[in-house]
Amino acid sequence: MRQVTIDELATALENGAQLIDVREHAEYALGHVPGAVVVPMGELPSRLAELDRSRDVHLVCRSGNRSGAMADLLTEHGFGAVNVAGGTEAWIASGRPVEGAEALTVHTIETASLGDRSYLVHDGRTAFVVDPQRDIDRVLDLLAADGVRLTHVLETHIHNDYVTGGYALAAATGADYLVNADDEVSFQRTGIRDGDVVDVSERMRITVLATPGHTFTHLSYALSDPCTGESVGVFTGGSLLYGATGRPDLLGTEHAEELARHQHASARRLAELPDETGVFPTHGFGSFCSATQSTSADSTIGDERRSNPVLTSDEETYVRELLAGLGAYPAYYAHMAPANSAGPDAPDLSLPRSADADELRRRIEAGEWVVDLRNRTAFAAGHTRGTLNFGIDGPFATYLGWLVEWGTPLTLLGESVEQVAEAQRELVRIGIDRPAAHATGGPSDWSTEPLASFATATFADLAQVRSHRDVAVLDVRRSDEYAAAHIPGAVNVPLHDLVRHLGEVPPGEVWVHCAAGYRASVGASVLSAAGRHVVAVDDAFDAAVELGLTVAASDPAGV
Repeated sequence: MRQVTIDELATALENGAQLIDVREHAEYALGHVPGAVVVPMGELPSRLAELDRSRDVHLVCRSGNRSGAMADLLTEHGFGAVNVAGGTEAWIASGRPVEGAEALTVHTIETASLGDRSYLVHDGRTAFVVDPQRDIDRVLDLLAADGVRLTHVLETHIHNDYVTGGYALAAATGADYLVNADDEVSFQRTGIRDGDVVDVSERMRITVLATPGHTFTHLSYALSDPCTGESVGVFTGGSLLYGATGRPDLLGTEHAEELARHQHASARRLAELPDETGVFPTHGFGSFCSATQSTSADSTIGDERRSNPVLTSDEETYVRELLAGLGAYPAYYAHMAPANSAGPDAPDLSLPRSADADELRRRIEAGEWVVDLRNRTAFAAGHTRGTLNFGIDGPFATYLGWLVEWGTPLTLLGESVEQVAEAQRELVRIGIDRPAAHATGGPSDWSTEPLASFATATFADLAQVRSHRDVAVLDVRRSDEYAAAHIPGAVNVPLHDLVRHLGEVPPGEVWVHCAAGYRASVGASVLSAAGRHVVAVDDAFDAAVELGLTVAASDPAGV
C-alpha cells in the first residue's frame, strides 16, 4: 500500500489530486481536509465507477486505518490508490485548516444574584456542563431547546458559595459525573486527576489541569477541538478569573498563604495555553469567592496575561497584596462544602403552604423570620410589624443567608406567587430548601394590626438634619469600605454583624446608610423590628462624598 505524508498530500492537492474521505457523513460534516469528497467506507465498493482511474486516488479518514483498508481495496480493483498517513488528525496537528466545522456552542448560564456562571457546551449533538447551579431545570431547558444530549457533568471544585446541581443533573440525564478523585465525597462519581483526557465527542476534547489555590483539589478544564485543532477555551472555576483570582481563605485563614502561592502557580500554568483560548470562570461576577471584582464580560488567556495582577506580579507581591485585600464573606459558606460533598438532590420548588395574618403574627412572635420580598421603598412606606426586608430586586439570598441563624424557619411574603417562586429559587441555591410558609398580596393582607413604617432620606437630608440636631449614624457597610471613607461620628456595624450586635447601635434616632441603599434597608428593617426609631438613607454613598460629609479613616477628623 502506498502512503503519503501530510506535506506530500498538501502538494498533491495543489496539483489537483482527487481526495476521498471515507468517514461517515456526520464525521465529514464536523470538519474535513479542504477539497476532500466524502464517500463513506461502507458505500465505496458500490461507487467505484464514480472515481477517476486516470489518476491516483488519495484516501483519508480520521487516523489512517479505515482509509488504509480502502486503499488496499482500490488497489485490488486496479486503481492507483494512496493512503494518507495519520489522516485528518495529522492534517490538523500540522496546523492546516479544515472545512465544514461549525463553531462549538458555549452557553453561559448566569446566576447574577450570586455572582456565578455555569456553562453548557455542545457540538450540535453532544453536550457537557461545567459547575451547574442547584436549579437544574435551567440546564434541562437549554438541552431540550438545542436538541442535544448531555453526556458529562464536570465540577471544578467543591463549591463554597452555592449548592451544586451536578449530582442531581447527572442523575436526571444519565450523564457521567466528573469530580476530582482526591475530593472526599459520599456519592458515586468518576474520579479524575491532572492530565486526564476526556473525549466528550469528536469535536470536544477536555484535558484536566490541576489548578490548586481556591481549594487544594481545584481543577480546570481545557477544551480543544480535534477536528480543527483549535484551543477553544478553559473552564477555570475559581482559579483564573477576569482580572483577578479566586480567594484562597475559604478553607480557613491558616491555609490562606499556602493556597495563595498555589493560586499564583496555577494561574501561570493556565497562561501557558494559547493566547486565543477563551477563559470561562465560574466566579468573579460579584461572588464573594472572588478576591477582587471585574466588569469584564469575556476574556482570553492573552487578555489575562497582559492585565491580570496574578500574571503581571511576582509571587511575593501577588501574595502580599491578595492577602491584604481579603474581606468578610457570607457565613452560609460554611454549610456549602459539606452539602456538596454529600451529593445534593434536585430541589423542591413547589410553593410552600399559605399562611394567614394570624399565623404570620404567631411566627414572628416565636422568633421565626418572616421576610418581606418587596422593594425597599414599598417596605419603608408600610409593612407588617416585625417583618424583615430582603428585597428580591437585590442580592437577596446572599444577605439573607449571611444574616439568618442557620435552620431558622423562614416565611416569604411577596406581592405575587412569581415573586415567592423567585425567592425560593434563590434560596435553594444556598441550601435553604423549604420555606415554612408563604403569603401573597400586600401588608394589609398580612396583618390585623396597624402597619409599621419608617422614613427614608438622602445624604443631603442627613447633612441638613445634622446641622441643627444630633442623630446617630449607623454605617452598615463592610469594614474595608468604612476604612476607605466614612462620615465622621458614624458607627460602623457591618450588616452581616448587625443581628448579633444590636447593642452596639447608639440610642435614639438612627440614620442607617450603606453604599447604595439595599443593605441600609435590610439594616433598618432589623432595627425597626427590634423597636428602634430608624431612618433609611436610600442614596448612593458618592453623594455623601460630593457633599463633603466624608473623611478617610486615617484622617484624625474622622475619629
